[in-house]
Amino acid sequence: MGDEIHQMQHPLGLKRLGYAGLTLTQPALRWTDGATAASEETVAEEVPVALVYNGAPHAVMMASPADLEDFAVGFSLTEELVPTAGDILGIEVQRYSLGIELQLQVTAAVAEAIAGKSRSLTGRTGCGICGSSTLEGTIKTLHPVPAGGQFAPEALHRALGALAARQDLNQLAGTVHAAGLARPDGTLDLVREDVGRHNALDKLIGAMARRGSTQVGDGFLVVTSRASFEMVQKATVVGAPLLAAISGPTGLAVRVAEQAGVTLVGFTRGGRHTIYTHPARLAPNA
Repeated sequence: MGDEIHQMQHPLGLKRLGYAGLTLTQPALRWTDGATAASEETVAEEVPVALVYNGAPHAVMMASPADLEDFAVGFSLTEELVPTAGDILGIEVQRYSLGIELQLQVTAAVAEAIAGKSRSLTGRTGCGICGSSTLEGTIKTLHPVPAGGQFAPEALHRALGALAARQDLNQLAGTVHAAGLARPDGTLDLVREDVGRHNALDKLIGAMARRGSTQVGDGFLVVTSRASFEMVQKATVVGAPLLAAISGPTGLAVRVAEQAGVTLVGFTRGGRHTIYTHPARLAPNA
């Protein structure tokens, strides 16, 4: 599963190119209080990332070119393309001048099932479901989260407060989202970043799976974005009892969280938060 660059030709004739940079330096003009000055700005990169299963293309997502093996595993799990991480037999990262291919080897039965689910469009940076050709492919089967577990409100703010310090790429360039796995007391266990909020969560879930666990357990998830419904869906796949977002939820996200048994919290910032579903887990004296 090494992130290797192989010096050979792409089947379509595209020249291979090592892609090491997560950011670029861009000349710009900065306006401040009526004065304009030349500046050098650090800009976060986004590239097309194609996910290919047993040689068959499935989807192209726009993503940050980091933690790509985590992304491959997390995307495969949250899109329910593979039943378990163990069904992924190998991952090879191939970098080209126009983008990156994640070539996954899966079992024959899984490959056959994936063949009927390929997306027809590129997944844009801000879109977690772009290219799904049917409504059934968009609204997936709910994964009910068991009742139980409580968290202190301070734990949510501790986790989101600490998340910024763990965002190395965002500190360089801004514009980058993060997803974090927090322990019950709010200390952060894992963090992943990406220009796409859903990609960041997929990378986090992939990192969890690659270290041996596909369940959140007694912790919770935090994200530096709005809580759209696909974020809630992905959280249910790993049994997250609580998802806390720095921004607000959508109506569909609230309905999905309510039905799945997830405590959905929005606007978790500045010493405040709003609980939209299953408030019993967030007891003031937990």
